[in-house]
Amino acid sequence: MQISRFGLWKGVVALLVLAAMPLCAQSSHPSQWSGKFTLKSCVNEFAPSRAESTAVGYQYWFIDRKFLDGRTLKMSVVKPHAATHEPHRHAEDEIFFILEGNAEIYLNGEKMALHPYASFYCPPNSEHGIRNVGDVDLKYLVIKKIDRQ
Repeated sequence: MQISRFGLWKGVVALLVLAAMPLCAQSSHPSQWSGKFTLKSCVNEFAPSRAESTAVGYQYWFIDRKFLDGRTLKMSVVKPHAATHEPHRHAEDEIFFILEGNAEIYLNGEKMALHPYASFYCPPNSEHGIRNVGDVDLKYLVIKKIDRQ
């Protein structure tokens, strides 16, 4: 697969956004978090056994809300021609980064197609959504700070 300079640049910018957040992750279940940052506690490699099934695929928490101060990093995988939920609103802003597949994004009444290595920022209280419009699984990262209450 050949990536244009512009496409590569967009991917690099999106990854810089990810890198701007502390990317320590829990290597064990978040309820076992001791509060001491070590190399082992700051790495979380994908493990299918820890993925959570959803009605349309699965999700995997690389950084769970119980690990840091509510900042999270989650991968969502959605089967073809499906969405995890309808467009919605919430007080937190949210960032999506497309890893694989073809998405249709929705923001405040507008729709647009997105492909791998593209990001989508959803401002607080905006109506937003994402759905798989392709024939293969859609994989994307979700970055969001969730209230820990």
